[in-house]
Amino acid sequence: MGGAVSNLRPGGNRGQSFPAEVLTPGEVRSLMDACRQGALGDRNRALIAVLYRAGLRVSEALALRPQDVDATAGTIRVLRGKGGRARTVGVDDTALRFLERWLAHRVEREVPGNVLFSSLSGDPLEPASVRQILRRAASRAGIVKRVHPHGLRHTMAAELAAEGVPLPIIQGQLGHSNASVTSRYINHLSPQQVVEATRARVWATRTR
Repeated sequence: MGGAVSNLRPGGNRGQSFPAEVLTPGEVRSLMDACRQGALGDRNRALIAVLYRAGLRVSEALALRPQDVDATAGTIRVLRGKGGRARTVGVDDTALRFLERWLAHRVEREVPGNVLFSSLSGDPLEPASVRQILRRAASRAGIVKRVHPHGLRHTMAAELAAEGVPLPIIQGQLGHSNASVTSRYINHLSPQQVVEATRARVWATRTR
């Protein structure tokens, strides 16, 4: 999958695919602020943090167990990545704080089961539920872009590239088996350097 999403709205665009849209840091912050208050709001913020800051696929995030998060080491262990490959990814302190809030709710409310992202009754979340959570939060936040789980993963890739993180490191974080896949992510999602370089060019001779 190349990260494109299908637009199923009525009209001439039915079934048409579009590339993932990268969110700005401000839009991600607004998305998280738009989540409801309380335990489930904290769960949704923690889930967004994992998708955005760890760059996990939605299936990987929903398969996590509480013990897969190591706050001391700043890591998340993905046991069931694409193609059955396991990997360990890094996660920053702020994202971990969102996770710790949700983990505290799980302990306080004695949430059953061993799935990190679940309902308060312990039922695992489904990918469709996550997409709905993001759509509703985006609507409340006034974000007009298409907001979906894979778009948050792409947003992380674009940010890492803009920060100068080497391609092999981005590849490892995203769990791509082939660097060319990571390169395609970066090439179509992080055009800012191309734009800035082109805008900075000057004409060789003066024009009228």
